[in-house]
Amino acid sequence: MAGAASAQPMRSAALRGRAASLTGNPFLAEGCLHHIEDALILIEGGRIAAFGPYADTIGRVPEGVPVTEYANALILPGLIDTHVHYPQLQMIASYGEQLLAWLDKYTFPAELEFADQAHAERVAKLFFREILGAGTTTAAVYCTVHPGSVEAFFAESERFNTRMVAGKVLMDRNAPAALLDTAQRGYDESRALIARWHGRGRQLYAVTPRFAPSCTQAQLDAAGALLAEHDGLFLQTHLYETTDEVAWVMDLFPDRASYLDVYARAGLVGPRSVFGHAIHVGEDDLCTCHQAGAALAHCPTSNGFLGSGLFRLFDAQDPRRPVRVGLGTDVGAGTTLSLLKTLGDAYKVAALQGTKLDALRAFWLATLGGAEALRLDDRIGRIAPGYEADLCVLDLAATPLLGFRTGTCRDIEELLFVLMILGDHRTVRATWVAGECVYDNRRTGDPLRYPPVTAA
Repeated sequence: MAGAASAQPMRSAALRGRAASLTGNPFLAEGCLHHIEDALILIEGGRIAAFGPYADTIGRVPEGVPVTEYANALILPGLIDTHVHYPQLQMIASYGEQLLAWLDKYTFPAELEFADQAHAERVAKLFFREILGAGTTTAAVYCTVHPGSVEAFFAESERFNTRMVAGKVLMDRNAPAALLDTAQRGYDESRALIARWHGRGRQLYAVTPRFAPSCTQAQLDAAGALLAEHDGLFLQTHLYETTDEVAWVMDLFPDRASYLDVYARAGLVGPRSVFGHAIHVGEDDLCTCHQAGAALAHCPTSNGFLGSGLFRLFDAQDPRRPVRVGLGTDVGAGTTLSLLKTLGDAYKVAALQGTKLDALRAFWLATLGGAEALRLDDRIGRIAPGYEADLCVLDLAATPLLGFRTGTCRDIEELLFVLMILGDHRTVRATWVAGECVYDNRRTGDPLRYPPVTAA
């Protein structure tokens, strides 16, 4: 992979091709799709300067700026993953356990290796190679308890100039001794990482207690103190993933009304809180999430792989109290870093509950819905003037079958549905980050490269 060049003024760029973007939540409103058969996207300074029909927009392209044309392709906003563990890449596809045994047998041993900084840097590089090749441009990411795992992650993100949300996992009980911190050390190390990385370029910090069983009340309170002391921080953790986990939480916190109440009492339920899984969440807690503006991350491949249950997406989106929802790959309980493949599983999860996830709602989850879940919908998740120029270009003929099938599509909704069922990493033609093409599967040599600009 080519090395990162020194910072320089961001260049202008122009893309031509079929393009689609959601403008609102199709679970709650009609007419949310903005689709242009022959579009031109003008990028200036890492942001979208214009988006419209080619014939109407070409006159805005400055002299000397070439137009990159994507034939037989569809340009979408960059995809957004709202729940993923980058250290778990080395134990993806591990056999045969449910959540709690799976953590002990596979996850914790894998995370122990992140005490080695070189290992953390190697896995971070692989993670970015995989997600950018899959069209994902923003993710909410769990690191490990080691501060070096966070340093490795954000350093690689900064090289690509990706907008990422990440944080050091907090655990002070119920894990191997070498993976435990203390409430004070977790607070101190997180505080130092926040000072170093939060708001630096496009990097954002998430306070990250792993889940309630791995944290004492003192550590949850320390996490709440961090959120109260710093503006704009995120909170990410796990919630209601399995019935055994829920029972364990209530044994550990017998005076709490619910699993979510454990977090709420520590000040962890707010507008930038993202709770992974939430399969077994009840109505009272859904109402609490709605009122607080907290979000849930739907992780269908993970939930199916571990046999954890079926997330009630349509219930969460009840218009009487809609809850913000994004999509998560999870990994390694998940089976892929491709959000296209994850959408296919989300369709199956909905179908098993007697509902049908149409393509507009699905792609909202993976784009603008994810941005709304992360409270970043003012800057990512759409193709629109003023938005950061994170884009995913899908090849409509990436495989012979896909090319045959997309050639028969009657409209954009059918095309999007075919892409979410047949699409995977091979479908991603190119990925643009802040106006730079960081991945191009037709590029000679390595398809991935660092952009020449490393700061927003």
